[in-house]
Amino acid sequence: MKGKVLFVAGLATGYVLGTRAGRKRYEQIKSGWEAIWNTEPVQKQVAKVEGFAKARISEVPQVLASGAKKVVSTLVSDGTPGEKLDSTISTAKKTADDLDEVSERGAAGSSRSSGSKKQSK
Repeated sequence: MKGKVLFVAGLATGYVLGTRAGRKRYEQIKSGWEAIWNTEPVQKQVAKVEGFAKARISEVPQVLASGAKKVVSTLVSDGTPGEKLDSTISTAKKTADDLDEVSERGAAGSSRSSGSKKQSK
């Protein structure tokens, strides 16, 4: 889903920046985008995303700091360069999984009313 949204946003940006129709066409596109952006369904989703971000933003720096500390301690530990690399990659993947878990907890919290909940690994 995130990839699709980014693709559409990139496509729209490329079209706007690359169009040869001039300022008039740009203003038409801009007014159309603003009309869509200001609709009630879009603004409801924007409010949901803002609420989710505000609820979870405090957890992200903690997870990143903890992961960075683990990666650094892995790099300075005893072992061959290959062992250090493998361990660092594993630690980085664990940190990414922890960030995913933070995201999923927020998503599960917003979908609990519908009865769906993701299984943890």
